[in-house]
Amino acid sequence: MPELPEVEALRDFLADRLTGRTVERVTPVAVSVLKTYEPQPSALEGRTVTGVVRHGKFLDLAAGDLHLVVHLARAGWLRWRDSVPSAPARPGKGPLALRLTLATSEQGGDGGGFDLTEAGTRKRLAVYCVRDPSEVPGVARLGPDPLADEFTREVFAGLLRGERHRIKGLLRDQSVIAGVGNAYSDEILHAARLSPFKIAGELSEEEVSGLYEALRTTLRDAVERSRGLAAGALKSEKKTGLRVHGRTGEPCPVCGDTVREVSFSDSSLQYCPTCQTGGKPLADRRMSRLLK
Repeated sequence: MPELPEVEALRDFLADRLTGRTVERVTPVAVSVLKTYEPQPSALEGRTVTGVVRHGKFLDLAAGDLHLVVHLARAGWLRWRDSVPSAPARPGKGPLALRLTLATSEQGGDGGGFDLTEAGTRKRLAVYCVRDPSEVPGVARLGPDPLADEFTREVFAGLLRGERHRIKGLLRDQSVIAGVGNAYSDEILHAARLSPFKIAGELSEEEVSGLYEALRTTLRDAVERSRGLAAGALKSEKKTGLRVHGRTGEPCPVCGDTVREVSFSDSSLQYCPTCQTGGKPLADRRMSRLLK
């Protein structure tokens, strides 16, 4: 799933290519992708893109007073096209969900555009056409952006205070902190040397400070690694930059211990026992706790 760093890189990529350009056509191909029906996506046609912003994991393409808001979900992606096929996109069994075509630029040539695609059978890719991004439920409930200047250590400590949830789940809760998912929460906790199952409200002041620094540094470094990359290169960049997530059985790059995994029904987490749990492996079951 694309998380804050990849979505921020996509925002940069699209802002460079869309701002000031005119939308010629918006073609929904998969009915499941549209989550709003009024205004229709076709209302964007003929409008000039005025900017692209990010809200957590959501992309927001603004065209005057209309916004095309996209959430790529777990298996969605964006494919840029310098040349859009002339044949109309048709519904079918392929991954194409929506195509946006730009009008020909003043310099001539094909206007280009992008496809939104989604692999697999569980269709969660979501597109909203709204007059205000806050009309999108997922955007309206977002917590603060962890890379914003106003996201201070004190603000972060306030979010943790009194929380009885495990810190792994809290970092992933979009209503608490916007943009962090399964992969980067593993990376942040590894950098902070914290067990994913530690109770958020029980962290010491020192642990809160360390987690805050790990959160900001991990995300900033990932954004910098991704900056300037083409959309098609972002997935591989994310994978190569991860130190524990998705690396079960490999040596921890910090201490050399074996990276371990806890599996759930539809996801898993990875961690280093030496760095994060005092050398003790976590029980691999949903209600996991340290083995005694």
